[in-house]
Amino acid sequence: MEVETLKRLALMGANREQVSLSSSIFASSLGTSTQTAARRLSSLEDEGLITRIVTSEGQRVRITDKGMLRLRSEYLDYKHVFEDAPEIVIKGKVVTGLGEGQYYISLDGYRRQFNQKLGFDPFPGTLNLKLAEPFAPPEQDAIKIEGFRDENRTFGGCKCYKVNIRGIRCAIVRADRTSYPPTLLEIIAPVNMRQTLGIADGDEVEVKLE
Repeated sequence: MEVETLKRLALMGANREQVSLSSSIFASSLGTSTQTAARRLSSLEDEGLITRIVTSEGQRVRITDKGMLRLRSEYLDYKHVFEDAPEIVIKGKVVTGLGEGQYYISLDGYRRQFNQKLGFDPFPGTLNLKLAEPFAPPEQDAIKIEGFRDENRTFGGCKCYKVNIRGIRCAIVRADRTSYPPTLLEIIAPVNMRQTLGIADGDEVEVKLE
């Protein structure tokens, strides 16, 4: 229901600007009760998919960048359904990350799943790419890596997307909870990508989804 509500808002223009909503008219467009429509809007707001200003005359709503990314992902899924699946190619420039990748990738709870689900033992570190536009992969391509708990703390899950960079099979990693923007890609691989490919900060890299 999340995507359907976002789609309805986008058709009303909320993807471009704040739009004024009448609760009863919006509920009618969704085919639900006013209470159900209000709950859906509240849920979207809680997830950061929309911004909402409630006034005495109603409310003003706009879809956030995160919400548009969710719609774009749904759009790509439908392209796979109704069209010959095009090769998805992403281009980004190499940047230095925060240095956290080595620690997380080295944890056994993640490494075992990477080996099992991706088919390789990742080098302890990530290749980080800065994109011109947000990355919105088809959800059907996501490989789920489950979170886990050790003696001291709980670690969240993530989604992986198999990719190929200059013949090297690797994977994009996107944490379920992250402060990284959607224009930044973290890529894990069985080798040190910077050394193997001879690349450095500022170099452009082409990534192909498999």
